[in-house]
Amino acid sequence: MYKVLVIDDEPQIIRALAVNMKARGYEMIAAPNAAIGSAMAIDKHPDVVIVDLGLPDRDGLTIIQNIRTWSNVPILVLSGRTDSKFKISALENGADDYITKPFDVEELFARIKAVSRRREEKLELRSITMGDLEVDFARHSITRASGNETPPHLTATEWKVLEVLALNRGSLVTKRKILDAGWGTNYAEENGSLRLFISQLRQKLEPNPKSPIYITTELGMGYRFSEI
Repeated sequence: MYKVLVIDDEPQIIRALAVNMKARGYEMIAAPNAAIGSAMAIDKHPDVVIVDLGLPDRDGLTIIQNIRTWSNVPILVLSGRTDSKFKISALENGADDYITKPFDVEELFARIKAVSRRREEKLELRSITMGDLEVDFARHSITRASGNETPPHLTATEWKVLEVLALNRGSLVTKRKILDAGWGTNYAEENGSLRLFISQLRQKLEPNPKSPIYITTELGMGYRFSEI
């Protein structure tokens, strides 16, 4: 049974989540503010933390930053703040995903499963399947199941970009995180080069690059490797 810590001061949100968590076999513990939530994160050893940014005693971002100093527990932000700057800030400070209120319950649980599964998986990514392509990260090779066409070849940087997206599959990955993975933390130039590499990956890997189904764009924020 997964234990989920929900840090939120809205009683209706807590009630709705409690009902849905119980129905799905999750154990839920709730905290109405940052102080109690931070203590519960240490004492209760949750498998997933869901945190609102607009808490009464402290910004939820400080909880994320604090937890990341001692734990890699999956953190999902559930907030009414819709501006992309808040999403980017939360993700770059350690959150694994971000959902805005009002939210779809099924989407929320899909995100919980996604961030939970990644924690259980080995840190080393082995392989993924994209349509008829088998992508092997250990060998840096791609094979085509049909065998009718030559499989695509990826450059070293394209492998790095694809790997960070695949490691975080199902969740939004910020532009900064992709740039750090592909070019290093000192790389200053942003949008142009990244868009080019994403476009190249889509050309090589997507069934229809103009309508991508695997590498999707989150406008103004980053990209998401969708699970099909």
